[in-house]
Amino acid sequence: PPPFTGVWMGDSKLCAIGVHCGSHITSHGLALNCCTDLTWFDHIVPCGLEGKGVTSLSHELGQHVAVNHVLEPFLDSFQEVFECTLVSSEDPG
Repeated sequence: PPPFTGVWMGDSKLCAIGVHCGSHITSHGLALNCCTDLTWFDHIVPCGLEGKGVTSLSHELGQHVAVNHVLEPFLDSFQEVFECTLVSSEDPG
């Protein structure tokens, strides 16, 4: 829910998105919870947001969703949305 960043399912964050700038270096990334053990989040205030929770694809869909199951469709969508071509460090050349 605005103004919070990430992907939300109601009051629970499904995907965190972040950018860090410091010492002339910018880093960015995301964390999509696929089959995360959500009990670890019981011990912290996730993202410093009181009253908000964390969820996963597995929890929301009621079945195990492995990272390798969503990786290819995610990367395909990323390329389409950002009109780019992703190159893996494992690709020759």
